[in-house]
This record gives sequence, structure tokens and C-alpha cells, in this order.
Amino acid sequence: MANKETKQGNIGVTSENIFPIIKKFLYSDHDIFLRELVSNAVDATQKLKTLSSVGEFKGELDDMSVRIRIDGKKLIVSDRGIGMTAEEIEKYINQIAFSGAEEFVKKYKNDAASIIGHFGLGFYSSFMVSEKVEIITKSYREDAVAVKWSCNGTPEYEMTETTKEGRGTDIILYIDDENKHFLEKSKITELLAKYCRFLPIPVIFGKKQEWKDGKYVDTDEDNVINNVNPAWTRKPGDLKDEDYKTFYRELYPMSEEPLFWIHLNVDYPFNLTGILYFPRIKTNMDIHKNKIQLYCNQVFVTDSVEGIMPEFMTLLHGVLDSPDIPLNVSRSYLQSDQNVKKISTHITKKVADRLEEIFKNDRPQFEDKWNDLKIFIQYGMLSDEKFYERTLKFGLFKDVDGKYFTFDEYKTLIKDGQTDKDGTLVYLYSTNPNDQYSYIQAAKDKGYSVLLFDGQLDIPMVGQLEQKFEKTRYVRVDSDTVGNIIRKEEVQAVNLSEDQKNALQEIFKSRIPAIEKADFYVSFEALGAESTPVVLTQSEYMRRMRDMASIQPGMSFYGELPDSYNLVLNTDHKLVKKVLEDEEKACTDKIEPILNDIKGWEARQHDLRETQNKKKQEEITETEKEDMTNTNKKLDELRQQRNQIFADYAKENRLVSQLIDLALLSNGMLKGESLSRFIKRSAEMIG
Repeated sequence: MANKETKQGNIGVTSENIFPIIKKFLYSDHDIFLRELVSNAVDATQKLKTLSSVGEFKGELDDMSVRIRIDGKKLIVSDRGIGMTAEEIEKYINQIAFSGAEEFVKKYKNDAASIIGHFGLGFYSSFMVSEKVEIITKSYREDAVAVKWSCNGTPEYEMTETTKEGRGTDIILYIDDENKHFLEKSKITELLAKYCRFLPIPVIFGKKQEWKDGKYVDTDEDNVINNVNPAWTRKPGDLKDEDYKTFYRELYPMSEEPLFWIHLNVDYPFNLTGILYFPRIKTNMDIHKNKIQLYCNQVFVTDSVEGIMPEFMTLLHGVLDSPDIPLNVSRSYLQSDQNVKKISTHITKKVADRLEEIFKNDRPQFEDKWNDLKIFIQYGMLSDEKFYERTLKFGLFKDVDGKYFTFDEYKTLIKDGQTDKDGTLVYLYSTNPNDQYSYIQAAKDKGYSVLLFDGQLDIPMVGQLEQKFEKTRYVRVDSDTVGNIIRKEEVQAVNLSEDQKNALQEIFKSRIPAIEKADFYVSFEALGAESTPVVLTQSEYMRRMRDMASIQPGMSFYGELPDSYNLVLNTDHKLVKKVLEDEEKACTDKIEPILNDIKGWEARQHDLRETQNKKKQEEITETEKEDMTNTNKKLDELRQQRNQIFADYAKENRLVSQLIDLALLSNGMLKGESLSRFIKRSAEMIG
């Protein structure tokens, strides 16, 4: 390029399609152009520092910062790094070294990230937002000549000698009309804060401001937007707890203080540094994912780290930095390879080791933080088999009295008392100690322990532990009477006739208040004279299915089903006996004739069935069919008459309603008008 001639030529790619593809298909990621240009400037600066440190560059380094400025329609990124000669521009800018480029562009025309990634041309992302791009550069080499390169988004470029004070490179972007927002100070500030806040070379954008005369004005001090020495790049031994907390506040200014952290520093078999923080996660699943930021040599890549971290780890906050994670040029999509899997496995192990270390060294602190840690640990146990195995040593149960146990400790505690007659170990749990207080007390009266499971992942966790632990059942304390939950002996016989059962069933059923999406059934047990007269229970299986439906879309069918409750009458209790005795005194004269008629018609129904069962369907005459229909209809009418007599009796018997309401009240289900009636009735009965 002697005599300052201008050189014109074509960029060495055999297809003219690359620029439209860059513009069109990277549009959703187009703000990464600034990251790429600033990263390149930082690389050039660091290379010069390296050359200086080994004696290949003997000049003064002086100002080594990267500067960004807006000048009219131009956005300029400047560095004082190694710069480029004309030959280097030819090599690194003009020659896109890729064999079969035309075929490649054709194949990947809908995936610009792949194209640019394979070409390795972060610089060319500048054409996503520019109608023209210029490079003015001067190499650090002695007697270097400054060069100006210009391209307007076609494969044609122009290169000529120019003048430039000092070494380094200026990239000048002539922003196009569609992307004018990249000429706004606020937008550039936002992008620099996102992508460049921890780069290892000072990045300067404008001047620091101060409040003066009712407005912000520029000072003489450069506005350095980045922390060049963030905590994760320093040695753990050089950091105090306050340093880690300060860095956390830098990352997440509005967050609560973290529970604790892990400082990662791995150099074999891959390079990985970073700090992972355990945030305070409440049991209401107050989870904010995408809080781990991934960097490559301090350049921000993404905060969507699902490709490198197991999903449960995305509940953590912090920073990971690895040059060994393969990235395409947009650096937004992690490619899955063996290195990534090794890093993922290593991080999982490190986190489990750190949790175990805290548990062993300071169990009171671990227990104190368990409510915050629980949802993270359970999520990991449910989704990662290796993490589950490691967690068995320090996973905790908490009982309703606030005491903590490891899984092994708790098994030892309840093994003798809570093993049923079939040799199954029964774990009792409560989801709400206030609502389930009477059931918990009934269990404690038997000498049993009750766990507290009030977290969102407790129910799926129960399912996993039942599968993992042999001969084990987890049962909510209100799912049945405590004697039935942990059956030590055969069921005591209920000494009632079928007519007496029918009577009690209809009497109590008729007075159960209507509750939306709730079905009630009446059953009988001989629970002993000292036990509660009426107990309300709920099927463990159906309730667990409903709970799972709320977090597993495929089980939504169960979520639509009504809750199913069992009203258990204790036939040994004097109040239940009194209801039955009073009913027999009040209703026998009216009910006996109806019961006799029912028995007669039931016998008739039985005989007809027997006769018809011996015949094929086509052999049954119309007269026989009509006879069966009339018999069934007569039985329905008689039963309705019987049930109405019981309902009329129950309506006048305040004790029935009182017993039902007490059972509902103990289960937190007596509300509104029903609760008001109960209070009024209670006052009248006491009076």
C-alpha cells in the first residue's frame, strides 16, 4: 500500500448472502454487537499487555482503557491495544476462512448464529445495526502505518492508508435508521451494564455525573462502567465474608442477604471459576430462575444456564466463568458436549459437598437455614439421582414441635412405635398443625411422632421416599383414625345391625352442610368410649393425587375431582349411642312398617333377579322386565320415605348437627353461615 493508494476488493466469502442473513436472522440478538466489539477491544488490549510483560513491546503502555462514545449518527469503540497492519486486516477481516462458504450459507441460512459462529466473526455482527462500518487502526509495531478500512454491508470494501495518533483501533459504526436507539446514551449504558460490567480492562463511557443546580452535569472524571477485578477472579483466601456479600449486592442490588456461598476454582480437567450463592427461598416456591450469569473470560454470555447446570441448580444465584464452554458467536446458546456435562457434574458435587460440610461443621446453623434450603434440596433430590444419593446424609425432617432429624435418625426414633401389624413403618405428617391440631394430639396420645410437611415439594418428595425406602408409608395425620393409620391389631367389630347403620348414616348425612367441591360419606368404627365421637378424615391417595395435579399438568384430571371426606362415627361413644337410642324412641312406630315393606320388596327383587339371571337377555319377557322396573321403583319410594323420616328426626336433634360441626371445625372446614349457626347453637345448648 505504498503511495497511499486505495485498495478495493471483495471480502473473501464466495456468497453475497452473508450480510442479509446477518441483518435478518440475528435480529432478535442484535444488541450483542456491542459486546462483540468491546470484547475484541479488550482482547487487543490484553494482548499488548502480554507482549509488554514478555519484552516484545518496549513502549509505554499508558492509558489501556476501552472507550465508547456517541458522535451524531456514529457509535465509536476505541482501544489502545495491539492494532492491525494492512496485512492483518487482510487476514482477519477480509479473508473469511471457510471452505465451501456458499454451500454452508445455503445450508444454514435460517440460523445466522451458526453461520457467524462457524466463521468466528463477532466483528461482523456490527452490520446488524449499521449502514456502514469503518476501522481506523494502527499497529503497535515500530514504523507501523495507520490504515482505514470501510464497508457498507456488501462484500465490497475499501482500504487506504490514513493518519492516526498512537496505536490501537477505532471501530466506527454508522447506525442505520432502523436502529437509531443505539445512539441513545441510556441504551448504550444498559448494554454495557449487561455485557461488560466485569471485563478485565477499564471500559469508559462518558463522564461521571453529579447533581448541580437542580440537574445532573458531567464532571471531569471518566465514567468507568466495569469492575475489572470481580470477586470470582480473586483467590478465596484473599476474600472475607463481607467481600462475598458486597459482590452479591453488586449482582443483585435489591435482594436479601444470601444464606451462604460456594467459591469454585477448578483448573483440571477443565477451567471453571465462579461464585454460587444460596438465596433465601421460602417454601411458597418464590423462585427466580435465570439469576446465574455465565461469563467467558469475564465477558457476559447468558443468564440462561440450563444447558450447563442441572435445572434445580438454576435456583441458585451467582456467576460462572469458563473458557472451556463451547459457544457460538452470539454466545446465547450453549452447545452440549462432554465438557459441559463434566462441568455440570462437578458443580452438582461441589454444591452437595458444601451443604454436607456446613451440616457437619455447624448443624445448628444448617437447621436454622433449613426452611430456606429445603425447596432447593428437595428439587435436587427429585430431579437428580446422584444429588439424591449425596443428600441422604444431610436431608432433614422437621416435626410439628420444630425438632430436626436426619432420615436415619427419624427412622430409629419411630421404628418401634410406628410399625404396623404388617411390618410397615408408618410416617405420620401434618400440612397445617393448626387445622389438624386434634388429629396431631390423637397421634401424640398414642406416643406417635408427627412430621411437618408444609412445603410445595413435600408431597412429590413423599412419593419418592416411599419408593426408595422399603416397607414404608407416609400418611397425613387426618387421613383416617389414628388406630386405622397404624393398625396394631385386627379391627374391632362394630356392633350395629344394618338397619341401625342405615339409620345413623341417613341421620348424619342429612345434616352435613353443603360445601363446594366436597363429597361426604358416613362410616362406622369402634374406637373406644374415650375417643372422639365423630372424626372427619380424607383419603390419603385421592388428596395426594390432587396435590400432585397442582404441580404436574398431566394429572390435571385429579384436580377437577371433588374432595372426598369420610365422616367416621365412633359407635363406642355415648353421644353416638344416644343419637341412635333417641332415634329408635322417636321413629320406631313410623319406620317399622316401612322397613317391613322394604324387606318384602327386597325379597321380591332378589327372586326376580334369580329368575332372570338364569335366562338369556332375549328370553326375558316384557312382563318380567316391567315387574322388575316396578319393584325397583317401589323400593326407591320406600327408601325415600324411610330417609325422610330420619332427616325429619335429625332436623329436630341439635346433637347431630353439633357433632358434625365439631368434626368440620376440627378440620378447618366450618365457615360462614354454618359457623355462625354452630356458635349460636352451642350457646343455646350450654344455656
